[in-house]
Amino acid sequence: MDTIIQLQEIEKSYFMGGQAIPVLKKISLEIFRNEYVALMGPSGSGKSTLMNILGCLDSPTGGKYILNGKDVSKMADDDLAEVRNTEIGFVFQQFNLLPRLTAAENVALPLIYAGISKKERMERAMDALNKVGLADRSHHKSNELSGGQIQRVAIARALVNNPSILLADEPTGNLDSKTSAEVMEIFSKLQDAGNTVVLVTHEEDIALYAKRIVRLKDGIVESDTLRALATSSTH
Repeated sequence: MDTIIQLQEIEKSYFMGGQAIPVLKKISLEIFRNEYVALMGPSGSGKSTLMNILGCLDSPTGGKYILNGKDVSKMADDDLAEVRNTEIGFVFQQFNLLPRLTAAENVALPLIYAGISKKERMERAMDALNKVGLADRSHHKSNELSGGQIQRVAIARALVNNPSILLADEPTGNLDSKTSAEVMEIFSKLQDAGNTVVLVTHEEDIALYAKRIVRLKDGIVESDTLRALATSSTH
């Protein structure tokens, strides 16, 4: 299998008053292309810190992080920003859409930074909206969309650069249970279509959409479970 994320003894400490406070303690983990993995753990377990490292928003204090064949653990900030823009699609609990822009314009935003022409930006934005079933709402602004539709626009924006991984941080935290289920179905479809999805959640029922659950506790991997192997063969 093709490894897309490889963590080798990742450590992260924060320094307070000259004292090192370890948050992640020698975490080693492999995630393969086209996997659907949920990261779980109580508050203070280190899952947010691990998510920030996976998303190249932060660098580890020790250890090695290989993302899609590149060692990103020692990269300078500018290089990390480039990796974030090309390799990672982020979906957050706060949708972070710009209210004055239409759905399509919001989705196209990351492509502006990549220097892509307006015509191609809009074509790719429409393609991404199509993948989340929202092409018919492309000209609507966020105040004309439901919470679930807004989160789908945010997912389309994460897809528009054709990233190596989709990183979703509590993506249903602001949604009711019915809308949450609809949004999670989209992630399942995207994984079926070949995307690698890493989901951070503290909700058991949301984690059950993933095929593999990695639980953190006190900065270490407490368990790493493949689930529903019988059902995955029906896809």
